[in-house]
Amino acid sequence: MDEHLNHQHVVAAAIFNKQGEVLLALRPAHLHQGGLWEFPGGKIEADEDVRTALARELHEELGITVTRARPLIRIPHRYPDKAVLLDVWRVDDFAGEAHGREDQRLEWVAVNRLRDKSYPAANLPVITALELPSLYLISEEPATYRDVLVSREAGCRERPDPAAFLATLEAWLKNGARLIQLRAKTLDEDAYAALAVNALTLCKHYNAELLLNAPVQIVMELGAPGIHMSSAQLLGFETRPVGKEKRVAASCHTAAELAHALAIGVDFVVVSPVLPTTSHPGAATLGWTGLRALTEQATVPVYALGGMQPEHLDPAWQYGAQGIAVRGVWPSVKPAEFMAHFQSRYS
Repeated sequence: MDEHLNHQHVVAAAIFNKQGEVLLALRPAHLHQGGLWEFPGGKIEADEDVRTALARELHEELGITVTRARPLIRIPHRYPDKAVLLDVWRVDDFAGEAHGREDQRLEWVAVNRLRDKSYPAANLPVITALELPSLYLISEEPATYRDVLVSREAGCRERPDPAAFLATLEAWLKNGARLIQLRAKTLDEDAYAALAVNALTLCKHYNAELLLNAPVQIVMELGAPGIHMSSAQLLGFETRPVGKEKRVAASCHTAAELAHALAIGVDFVVVSPVLPTTSHPGAATLGWTGLRALTEQATVPVYALGGMQPEHLDPAWQYGAQGIAVRGVWPSVKPAEFMAHFQSRYS
């Protein structure tokens, strides 16, 4: 936290109503960043913890009592005239009717319309965090079969068996998975693209977002909603690889990789390995404190990867993560049971 000592510590709230809308407040024109929309909140007093300040500010500003809230994202940001540390919490339940006790203008806005408003720059990563789910599902390698070609010179080559893979994908989609990475390192580019076409169609049907772990050219040719870059791929770019109309994610294992990801403008990162995994049980891990060290440096949402299970969702939140990323569960567990366990962590 030393690098944030000179930042003004501010708490803000993404408050949800029963319709899934988020409450915004319009900053008065005479204030810093006046005339822009913001998430309600205010300064944390010297003798307060963040949760206490959250409750006080929302009661003073809106007349509500917070009954269920959790950390969402912390964003250090430097404006030309001041530096702030924005500590944002998600409020999913409250008592009372929100109203502007300081005569501020309020508006309930659907998550998919939040980007229609203008905000102070520090608020923009909050919108990304609200758009993203708490689970990032990573596919396993698809099963393959031997495709014997007529030409002897061509020999035999591996082809993906899409039926089983797509059936598993649809089972996850039916049970609520909404952010998925198509990772298939054993396939050549043609085979990967063929599989991705079907996977993209399926995800679009379920209103889910599929990020391709693939070269930028494939992402653009297929019209995918975004790209997930390995750490090696990330370090090969000096600027953001695609425009803002597509999502850009990256894998990071070190502070240097995270800094590079932030410098080129990624939308979110996956940090690993947090805990031991069955595939690499003896490998060095970051642990929860290592995760915290990286989330404190991040200005975008962070997913924790490595040994993650549904019961790790709450500690991931507490250590600053957006949620958890999981890979090994793809073919080995029943999606309905996993997602039911996962979704129970919200209640």
